[in-house]
Amino acid sequence: MEKRDYYEVLGVERQADATAIKTAYRKLAHQFHPDKNPGGKDAEDRFKEASEAYEVLSDPDRRARYDRFGHGNGNQFQDFGFGGGASINDIFGDIFGEMFGGGAGRRTRARTRGSDLRYHLELPFEEAAFGTTARITIPRPRMCETCKGSGAKPGTGPRTCPTCGGAGEIRLTQGFFSIARTCHHCQGSGRVVVDKCTDCGGAGGKREEATVEVKVPPGVDTGTRLKLSGEGEPAPVPGGAPGDLYVVVQVREHPVFTREDTEILCEMPISFTQAALGASIDVPTLDGPSKLKIPAGTQSGKVFRLKGKGVPALSGGGRGDQHVRIFVETPTHLSKDQRDLLERFAQLAGEDTHPRAKTFWEKVQDLVREK
Repeated sequence: MEKRDYYEVLGVERQADATAIKTAYRKLAHQFHPDKNPGGKDAEDRFKEASEAYEVLSDPDRRARYDRFGHGNGNQFQDFGFGGGASINDIFGDIFGEMFGGGAGRRTRARTRGSDLRYHLELPFEEAAFGTTARITIPRPRMCETCKGSGAKPGTGPRTCPTCGGAGEIRLTQGFFSIARTCHHCQGSGRVVVDKCTDCGGAGGKREEATVEVKVPPGVDTGTRLKLSGEGEPAPVPGGAPGDLYVVVQVREHPVFTREDTEILCEMPISFTQAALGASIDVPTLDGPSKLKIPAGTQSGKVFRLKGKGVPALSGGGRGDQHVRIFVETPTHLSKDQRDLLERFAQLAGEDTHPRAKTFWEKVQDLVREK
């Protein structure tokens, strides 16, 4: 099925900045995360599609290539090695190598690297903020101890492919042009196993559950990608380099805090009397309760800042701030005595005690006079 446009997948304009792209991805990742949709194939596909789109559009270089070439050309230069180890130099090297007979060896070397793997790691809000060490389990092949990864029965070995003569490709020459394609018999390796290992069936390895320790630095956020070199799949040929493991972080929503980069926002309810008379209240922070002084006459919606109580910066350099937005709760169940006192207060209170209301009505009267 043809891939959808990455901007369409995330629901953003092509001119969207990095913040808009990140916000859109976080919303989709939260909505379609497999843990929230157990057994939902459509949700899983949407989650993978959004993650793929974010990986490209969040990288300035990859986004520029995608904007220029789309799915068909420029983007493959970045992703071609994801599972194959080839680079843009290998690709163009093959093209020019055709003219001078040097293409086959370059392609063979490109296939000696193992495939990269990707794992989605969900973290609690606090662990993402302060860092943690997570142990994850991933399925990946392990080299067969019996044949040492060759796939051949002990005492034997792979033989030169009779179809391509060990070149790994079949070359078709037509006049001046020479066209090469991967050998279908040996899949480009140039070698075939005749006497297969009885333990692995000629595969050279067995798939098993591997436990990997991931050190998560402080300050990661949804969409952060951690690279674990050499923790991907083993190389398809003996002596080759293993692939890498990419751990993509998904941060759970917090019931109290909302995060924007290194800044944290929380809303704090206070009573009518605390707002009018002032008070000292306990505010929840990532470090535990912290005292906040509420001045007398504080209005609902007032925001206070707790310096250094936010999230540590991923690149270092200290922590962000926490912003506390105050909202005044209006009592809903009043006793007779409470109602009498409030009615008495209303009689005693003049317009001077409600300066904002006074200013509002003055503006209304000005509008009436203008008409």
